[in-house]
Formats: sequence, C-alpha cells, structure tokens
Amino acid sequence: MDKTKDEYYIEIRDHKPGRGGGPKMRRSLLTGFVAVLLGIPIFASGATYQIDPDHSSFQFKIRHMTVSNVRGEFKKVKGVVSIDGNDLTGLKVDVTLDAASVNTDHAKRDDHLRGEDFFDVAKYPTITFVSKKVTKVDENRLKVVGNLTIRGITREVTVDVDGPTPEVKDPGGNIRRGATGTLKINRKDFGMAWHKTLDNGGLVVGDDVNISVEVELVRK
Repeated sequence: MDKTKDEYYIEIRDHKPGRGGGPKMRRSLLTGFVAVLLGIPIFASGATYQIDPDHSSFQFKIRHMTVSNVRGEFKKVKGVVSIDGNDLTGLKVDVTLDAASVNTDHAKRDDHLRGEDFFDVAKYPTITFVSKKVTKVDENRLKVVGNLTIRGITREVTVDVDGPTPEVKDPGGNIRRGATGTLKINRKDFGMAWHKTLDNGGLVVGDDVNISVEVELVRK
C-alpha cells in the first residue's frame, strides 16, 4: 500500500540512531518523502517493452495515378523499445517487419509489391528500423533518428513521435504504454524504382510514401 505524506514524515521524524537503521536508510526515507511531497513518481532505472502486434499498426499511404491514395500495412511485426527511466532521450527502438506480410486488400497488387519491382521479399524478407538518436521536442513529442533498411538498403530517417504515453496497468496486470510515429520516405531511395508514366506525365505510383505507426507496448 502506498504511504501518505504524513506516514513518510512520521517515519523520518521517528527514525533515530539505535532504532535499526543508519544514515543510508534515513537518506532513502527522505528521498521518498520529497518525491511524495513534490508529486514526483519513483521509477526504476529503466524499462524494456515489447511491441504488442495485436494492438499496433504499421501503415503506409502512396499516391495512385495522381488522383487518389492507396493505403496498405504490414501485418507481422516484432520489436523492442527500451526507456532509460525518465530520460526519454535515452530511448532505444529496434523493430522488424515481415515484408511478405504487406497487405493492401488487393491480391494482385500485393503479389506485385512482394515481387522484384518492389520489396523483393524472396531476397529481402525483413524491413528493419534501429534508432540512433532521440531528441525531445516538448513534453509530449520526440524526434527519433534511426536507420531504416528496405531491400538491403539502409538510409537514415527521422520519425516524429507523439508520446510515449504514461504507463497504465491492463486488467491482466500487464504494464502498457503507447506512441504514434510518422515519417515520409522516397521509395526510390530504397531501390524501388518501378514506374509507369501516364499520358499527362504523372506516375501510376507516386514516389513519396507516407508512413504512420501506432504502437502499444507491454513492459517485459
């Protein structure tokens, strides 16, 4: 049971030499009292979270024939996020997507995306992102710089992140938190140069790919 401010105060006031403790214990009690008094949560030195694929999504959007957008997603993902206590600039991300799990709800198009013109999943079965640097924009936003690898080609990208949210406990007792990420890439930077030109000069498939990520994390 959590102690009230008064209980912390009583412990510190009454803890005198000869009552089973020393300076180290008094410092610990004082730290706890100050944290409670100021409303500061006490965290462990760090925590590691796994991505919950059942409550996460990795989606993309690309222009089709200059008139509309086609949306898709990757159905299979795994990853780990490590957070170093309250210092979010120490956050580390390591995510792997199964390239063959790409899905746009159109079987023929999905087969084309899995082929050599695009993801070439037979040769490059995974897409990965590994963070390198994190900067804090404000209390609720981060910029995460990392290496994105598609088709064996690695490029540095920046992900704009909202979150991570504070931890909550689910009905099963698991500790969860979440985050939203967005970025834009050019598919040709990753070797996906296939195109067909329309009569008006536009492309059947645009070059820019907008990516949006919703992740729910479970503390290990």
